[in-house]
Amino acid sequence: MSAKKVIFYIAILAISLTAPFLLPDFRTQLATLWLMIIVALTWDMTGGQMGYNSLGNIFFYGTGMYVAAVIAIALVYDVSDYTDAAAAGGEIFKFTDTQYFTGMLLGIIGAGLFCAVTAVIIGYLTFGLRGPYFAIGTLGVAIAGGELVSNWEWVGGGQGITLPVYPGDFNVGKLYFYYLFAGTGIVLFIFLKWLYSTRFGEAINAIRDDEEKAEAMGLHTLRYKLTTWGMAAFFVGMVGGISAFQLIHFEPLETAYQTINLGIFMVVCVLLGGKGTLWGPVIGAILFHVIKEVTWNYFLGWQWVALGALIVVIVVFFQDGVMGWLMHRKPEWFGIRVEEKEPAVAGVNQ
Repeated sequence: MSAKKVIFYIAILAISLTAPFLLPDFRTQLATLWLMIIVALTWDMTGGQMGYNSLGNIFFYGTGMYVAAVIAIALVYDVSDYTDAAAAGGEIFKFTDTQYFTGMLLGIIGAGLFCAVTAVIIGYLTFGLRGPYFAIGTLGVAIAGGELVSNWEWVGGGQGITLPVYPGDFNVGKLYFYYLFAGTGIVLFIFLKWLYSTRFGEAINAIRDDEEKAEAMGLHTLRYKLTTWGMAAFFVGMVGGISAFQLIHFEPLETAYQTINLGIFMVVCVLLGGKGTLWGPVIGAILFHVIKEVTWNYFLGWQWVALGALIVVIVVFFQDGVMGWLMHRKPEWFGIRVEEKEPAVAGVNQ
């Protein structure tokens, strides 16, 4: 790695670590930005790098929230009693600091592992579909998951679940959750940077380019697809678990399995930044999050119109995303050498 790249990555890390202190009033928004980066990177694992466009990754986010909550509650109380009392507005359940942080740690890890296993199981059923059929199939899984949980009284049904509040200063809690999201995002980025440079990365790119040819060359495509989706679901499930404790109260359809919000946003982030690139989802998530916050604050009531117009502009004018546009405009920034053609001399080729 060149010295310039080392300096660049150190600068990015320094900005990530100091951002909540430089902008203390925007700690929640900065944490949400990292959430957007993570879900965009994980969506691109299958949609950009492997060529399987999923509309159901929000299923793992919502499931991660519920799994983390159930684990944290079950360590101390009976889940059914807890949710029944919360729905009736009766008994108040208290958690000690140790119980809170232990439940959070085990809940987040358990959410990631559960979602990874679930992704493999679902993948055996859905990876027989391709193109728009795969996208619609995964969307159906996400919608079904939300409806199932909203009618499951054991986990609170449509009223959702309320978790204990962070046991400490409110502003310290914001800082704590920011670093949970940021740490997960940094680990994911480093992991993907390594993964895409290995034979595994080449294999999933081969599936994207021509799956039939990849199979003919002896590549076990289903194994690679299941592994990729499982890894993506692991990280999405973990950030879902973190979100559950950050939000404190969440509902199945409006918060956890929010298909028309976060489920669509993660796809738009990747399209905006550029599919199939490492930095594309990151750049797209940053740009989209800024645009979303501006429209939500200054165009309230018209925010969906503004975001819809943004999607149309991306699809029509920036089909390769920001990264694709930059690669065409400034190929030397990406180590691509373009030989300039010498002007033809009159009479030489006549």
